[in-house]
Amino acid sequence: MHYRPTIGLEIHAELKTRTKMFCDSANDPDETRPNINICPVCMAHPGTLPVINKEAVRHILRVGASIGGALADFSEFDRKSYFYPDIPKGYQISQYEYPLVSGGELSGVAVTRVHLEEDTARSIHVGRAEDETEGKSLIDFNRAGIPLMELVTEPVIQDAETAGRFARELQLLLRTLGASEANLEKGEMRIEANISVSKEGATGGKLGTKVEIKNLNSFRSVERAIAYETERQTKLIESGGTVQQETRGWNEAKQETFHQRFKEGSADYRYFPEPDLPKFFRSEILEFSEESIRASLPELPRERRARYASAYGLKESDTAYLSASPERAAFFDAVAGALADDTGYAALAANYIVSDLAGIYAKRDGEDFSSLDPQAFAKLIRLVSSHVLSSRGAKDTLRIMIEEGGDPESIAKGRGLMQVRDTATLLTLIETVIAQEEKAVSEYRSGKQAALQYLVGKAMKESGGAGDPLELRKIITEKLG
Repeated sequence: MHYRPTIGLEIHAELKTRTKMFCDSANDPDETRPNINICPVCMAHPGTLPVINKEAVRHILRVGASIGGALADFSEFDRKSYFYPDIPKGYQISQYEYPLVSGGELSGVAVTRVHLEEDTARSIHVGRAEDETEGKSLIDFNRAGIPLMELVTEPVIQDAETAGRFARELQLLLRTLGASEANLEKGEMRIEANISVSKEGATGGKLGTKVEIKNLNSFRSVERAIAYETERQTKLIESGGTVQQETRGWNEAKQETFHQRFKEGSADYRYFPEPDLPKFFRSEILEFSEESIRASLPELPRERRARYASAYGLKESDTAYLSASPERAAFFDAVAGALADDTGYAALAANYIVSDLAGIYAKRDGEDFSSLDPQAFAKLIRLVSSHVLSSRGAKDTLRIMIEEGGDPESIAKGRGLMQVRDTATLLTLIETVIAQEEKAVSEYRSGKQAALQYLVGKAMKESGGAGDPLELRKIITEKLG
């Protein structure tokens, strides 16, 4: 009997705004001092009233337009009641029946809704004390009230890889829109997966019992947790057991899920319209018209990948790499613009970025495209295209440009990296190689073409990588007749 997993994702992302969702306290995710960015409103002091953050609403509408969702004309906020220490009010202001965005699609996955709410405070659990007591938990309210986007997908995902791909694409979209940095390691983007397993061909397409997995703080954790939970539920069903509706966590060290609590239903939260906030009518706000929202959108990641493929003939893996962050894309666009007189130059530039530049950055602390001048990089590509620099010389020049800065031509000349094309100089090198490689010379003269490439390689080595391989090949061929 074959079993089919059905997966839906719930993704929260903290939005980039100057202030919090319903008050004027600073929205600063980098603040390390506890309980600094707080006020009577986000601390739920009696008599205080919330005020809606306009920029946060705008972010959600732009996300909705980007995924082809329906932007609601009428929307409202609701109270979601639950009692945790990190909820100052004893309820969270969220959206339930009337979200800002309904429907849409991203990376081939249908989206149910996108709505806006406020974040909770951060709980900090202190370890056991010396007397073997349970220790204590501390609450930092800096995060309480930060604008939070929640996106819910339809339960249409069938495997862990698709889930991971969707989450990565959403992160890229949020960064492209400037809506969120969405750093998982900072908790700015948090992913929950709802997973059920059912028998293939179940009557009426009936789904299995849903299990929610929380605390997934990396894309790899998302994929591994989904794969593990799918296998766990399948084995449980096959052994005659019953899957319970519950919330589970993910243990990264053990690479397994574990029980946290039994899952609440919507009735447990006692949703009702937030009485302290006005209803929202989008048509009454000119800048929130669908035309204005769509006009404000930048080039989206899927559009950028299509343009790179169409304009420069780049393969899919290269377009994916170049589009994987706004910084990479901006750098490549600037380089391509400087090389606009020949699209072939742009394709060569893409190859150097994806291979050589990426390789250099992989060995460093991380990418820093802002430190590399696109005009200088474009000049490096022109030097390679005109055979002034060899591939080896270009790699060395690029490394120096990143480490020290400077003009690529000046660097290459000063470090002796310019490609040697002088016939007399190359002939001297070749005569030395021919004298040393009698066997290869004999093999070439007997018709083995591979020997020619071997001799060219030896001559390149003799030149310290500065020899022009095309010129070397030509001279060797003429010399050996």
